[in-house]
Amino acid sequence: MPEGIYLYCIADGAYAVSLGSTGMNKDPLPVVTIPHRQLSAVIHWCKPKPFQSEDPQTVKKWVVAHQEVVNRAWERFGTVLPLAFNTIIRGQEALGPEQSLRSWLEKEYDRLKAKLLKLRGKAEYGVQILWDPKVIADQLLQEVPAAKQLSEEKGKKAPGAAYLYEQKLKGLLKKEMEAKADACFKEFYGQIRAVVEETKIERTKKTHDETQMLMNLSCLTARDRLERLSQVLDGIDGRAGFSVRFTGPWPPYSFA
Repeated sequence: MPEGIYLYCIADGAYAVSLGSTGMNKDPLPVVTIPHRQLSAVIHWCKPKPFQSEDPQTVKKWVVAHQEVVNRAWERFGTVLPLAFNTIIRGQEALGPEQSLRSWLEKEYDRLKAKLLKLRGKAEYGVQILWDPKVIADQLLQEVPAAKQLSEEKGKKAPGAAYLYEQKLKGLLKKEMEAKADACFKEFYGQIRAVVEETKIERTKKTHDETQMLMNLSCLTARDRLERLSQVLDGIDGRAGFSVRFTGPWPPYSFA
């Protein structure tokens, strides 16, 4: 028997079952559960060292395999606490890896049960809100009197003076865009936060088109409240210049 345990997640309830094989090992070992009281650790036996590789594609394959096991456990058991990739338990002193795992489960039992209770019936969803800077800038040209005036005056000037007005207009629009972004973030975040259990603000990402990501959220909500979130997102998506990307449901990675 290998001397380490790879820990994927903790499931709510006592189960002693096999979930099949995982592709994380060169010679796959089955993923099984180790029950302890009313908790179950979803694990596979492994060598007592991290999975490491200089090849990014190999690491990506391992991470995806980790997530697939967590997803499988979530679908089967209903509520799980996902653990980070490369969570490996080794034996300590006179304890083997399974005894070390059970010792940790016993020590953290109340905290783990409380977290599982909090997550019961809930799922994680990804919400990304994007805007088209050109569309928003065109709106501001009509809404902001100073910008509208500069734009009109620029059209009446000779090329040299028009260039100076163009630079002034760009500077003004930059400030107005920043203020608009801040106001929209606060408005949208407030609307979303009011209809979900929890939110986590993630880093925005670059897009592959003309849009810019204004907001990137992970949201935790009960599945029976999902319609309320969908209504809020539909309202944002219907506004000129804005679009919404919505993914999920996922196991609650960001809230475990």
